[in-house]
Amino acid sequence: MAATRKIEVFSAGCSVCDDTVALINRIACPSCEVLILDMHEPVNAKKARQYGIRSVPAVVVDGKLSDCCAGSGPDEQTLRALGVGRPL
Repeated sequence: MAATRKIEVFSAGCSVCDDTVALINRIACPSCEVLILDMHEPVNAKKARQYGIRSVPAVVVDGKLSDCCAGSGPDEQTLRALGVGRPL
């Protein structure tokens, strides 16, 4: 089984969330497993609380909440520093 980088995008379907989903899809590489998690689903909201997510959009890479998701929102440079878009 090939190694993958798990990227979870927590979204509420807003335009800012949609922009983040588009960014992740644009920079994701073949070894990136991208999951879009709708915060309207109770199971996803519970998972978000476990990560400490208090606002959306939020991106978790390999189980770690991206620093870019605190404050100004996700940005490409921070996500790339976490390995998004870089094959394993």
